[in-house]
Amino acid sequence: MIPLLLIAASTLVGIAGFAGLLYLIPRLGAAGTRIGAWLCRAPGLDLVVSLVTWIPPTVLGILLGWRGVVGSIIGQVLGMLVWMFAHELANRKRVNGPRIVTFLNRTVGRLNNHIALWVTAAALPCFILIRVAELCIYPLLTPLVGLPRYRHADWVNVSRQKFTGLVGHDLIWCLYCDWMTGVYALGAEMLRNVESFWCPIRFASGQKCENCKLDFPDIDRGWVPPEGTMGDVVATLEKMYGPPATADLPRDQRHPWFGHPVRMTVEGRATDVT
Repeated sequence: MIPLLLIAASTLVGIAGFAGLLYLIPRLGAAGTRIGAWLCRAPGLDLVVSLVTWIPPTVLGILLGWRGVVGSIIGQVLGMLVWMFAHELANRKRVNGPRIVTFLNRTVGRLNNHIALWVTAAALPCFILIRVAELCIYPLLTPLVGLPRYRHADWVNVSRQKFTGLVGHDLIWCLYCDWMTGVYALGAEMLRNVESFWCPIRFASGQKCENCKLDFPDIDRGWVPPEGTMGDVVATLEKMYGPPATADLPRDQRHPWFGHPVRMTVEGRATDVT
């Protein structure tokens, strides 16, 4: 039991100390501002998220077995709670003002609200796996079949820490939502490309089409109706991804796909050509 407590305590100190460092970095002059901005956007944000989520239990689990995993998770949770308490203590005026947590506690009950928040935290491994797929799987499709490439920093970033009055409890959970919304949206965009490339056929269920068209707008922008033929599918593919005149360019720079702009490079900078 003692090793487990020591692991938890060490992780607590590490997480709380790292959070304090992240809070301090942007206040260290121009260099700190640049480093802080880099850490708020992918790939810097990927490093931060990894250090406070999956790396501690993975490393300690390899070194110390199940005690390392359990102890590190306990320490991570406690470290987050300690940081929230310290941040609220340093911002007493804002804590006593209007807050999201105060309203929701009053509306649905403090216990329900806090249990529900921790239920959402259980989805964290799913979002980490989605992020891994975005980094390791989708990029292979760009040189292979020419699917559009993306600048991940435009999607995977956090900025709610700049919102005035968002402190402690509200801030940490809003940053979680900030991160996972960008991860989800980028993943949905990549899946949209995969669907349109290999299966540009509308679903037979009209309700499913209606439900999915927000994340998959190509449903209404080119997918073949379910009563169509394979000839229609091939004709759609030829229209949307036909043989380009610029065959000497890399595949992802040749031809737009379902309204995506062609990705060109001008003097080392990416630009869009429609």
